[in-house]
Amino acid sequence: MISNLPDHWDLEADLVCVGSGGGGLSAAITAHDHGASAMVLERSAQVGGVTAFSLGEVWVPGNHHAAALGIEDSPESGFRYVKALSMGYGSDRAILNQVVHAPQVLRYFEERIGLKMSVIRDCPDYYYGLNKDGLAEGRLLEVLPFPAETLGEWQERTRISPHVLYGMTHEDIFANGGAANILRWDFSAMADRLGKDERCLGPGLVAYFVKGAATRGIPMHTGVNVEELIGDGTRIVGLRATRDGEDLFVKANRGVVVAVSSYERSPDFTRTLGQQLAVSSVLMPEIDGAHLRLAGPFGARVARVPDVTMLGFQIPGEELQEGVPMMRNAMAYIGLPHTIVVNRAGQRFANEAFYRSIYMALDIIDGGTQTHPNFPCWAIFDAQAREKYPFGSIMPGEPIPESVGVTADTLAELAGKIGVDANALEKTVALFNAHAEQGEDPQFHRGELAWGKYMSGDRFHQPNPNLGPLVKGPFYAVEFRRLASSGIASAGVVVDEHCRAMGWDDRPIDGLYLAGNSVARQDNGAVMQSGMSNARGLTQGYLAGRHAAGRPSDLLEREIDRLGL
Repeated sequence: MISNLPDHWDLEADLVCVGSGGGGLSAAITAHDHGASAMVLERSAQVGGVTAFSLGEVWVPGNHHAAALGIEDSPESGFRYVKALSMGYGSDRAILNQVVHAPQVLRYFEERIGLKMSVIRDCPDYYYGLNKDGLAEGRLLEVLPFPAETLGEWQERTRISPHVLYGMTHEDIFANGGAANILRWDFSAMADRLGKDERCLGPGLVAYFVKGAATRGIPMHTGVNVEELIGDGTRIVGLRATRDGEDLFVKANRGVVVAVSSYERSPDFTRTLGQQLAVSSVLMPEIDGAHLRLAGPFGARVARVPDVTMLGFQIPGEELQEGVPMMRNAMAYIGLPHTIVVNRAGQRFANEAFYRSIYMALDIIDGGTQTHPNFPCWAIFDAQAREKYPFGSIMPGEPIPESVGVTADTLAELAGKIGVDANALEKTVALFNAHAEQGEDPQFHRGELAWGKYMSGDRFHQPNPNLGPLVKGPFYAVEFRRLASSGIASAGVVVDEHCRAMGWDDRPIDGLYLAGNSVARQDNGAVMQSGMSNARGLTQGYLAGRHAAGRPSDLLEREIDRLGL
């Protein structure tokens, strides 16, 4: 290990956590509670990280809230579910480590920081109905509204999201009919919460952890950019950062936790570590692969699983922050009735109502032509969709700006405007319509998965929430851009069961821990579903904090013995 010791230290803690999302904050709180001092360093001006940009869902098989509702489940069932869907890209040990610790972590933070969570009722696992260990409900949890005024000085310094309606819970949203029926919503609860600054979803989830850290007096330094880790020849002992253009040397007596999300704002990393060409992002610019830059010089091993590319679009005038365009995720719109997605051949290529289906098909390469046959692609929808459903922030009845999409009176005219064969597009729509009127899609089985109906459909539309014919002009086409996967990257740093970074020699790098989206997804493999990312961040932070404090968990080994694995 390289040695680069400075001649002085400006700050010191037993555990220094780089990144202020769920992973970094959970590590700091856990270390503190187990007798070690902790500190959090955040690159931007606000704490909360990518966790605050999420829907705040946490996926925990065998959790006590589900048990209280009489829902039968267990971590072992969760293990079988993930293992079967990982397609061999995951590690049995990593999968088991996550599912057996997550229920314990949930209880721990409920008891220690007052985290309040509940089951999202009627929300199924993605592959419920296809996998025998999938459940109709119970594993996906969300926080109860958090009173942000209790954050004191951190109220304005804790990140909120421009992407989610953080004044509403999932229960509120779906009781109102889901995103498809926003014109029918009762916004009184949201107005009341926004007036009181009660935060839900991702902003609410991370606020509980900011409060937990602040209550403990854990220092949280913002505007600190970590430039490099510092080793003494045998272990990581600190880091060098910059703040206001000046060097800042921070000593870490027991280790550093790097929890800075992924690399999706780095075009080079998305292309070379993943296989995502020219992707845009819905995240802040700081998510640029700092974990790889920091851990790489000390020999940290990197591993990858299959990419998940998403689809998105940009609406003129919307910015994530000054000078940074806001991208909208298309997931909420492409599974609605009267809407399909077609490729350059004018053909559908996946189940639009299940984003795992359509997004995994985007990066397929046709070796015969050396092309991506399914990208570019377009959402095609009719006047019925425009009359009923929002498209991003464009409300029903509002015109689609020319910079967003094109409009035509006929499908043939629309095809000409986007460069797609008119005859092929008309045949695609006719085939889709013939079955959609009956609520069926024999070609791609759209509308059959329970999760797709729940999350991507219009529950007031019959006979199928995801299916409706395209018959009423004018017709519309919106060309999509590739989006990276909201911090859920294909590649990351390999860790052991205590979340210590592993070297290429399969030995842990002393004093270096990682958590969350900075970690290789060997606990997921080829599968991902809502709530897994937040759950792994909190769990990995907890495990790192315990180990750094000298109180490592032995639950994995006990479970391996009990299950005979």
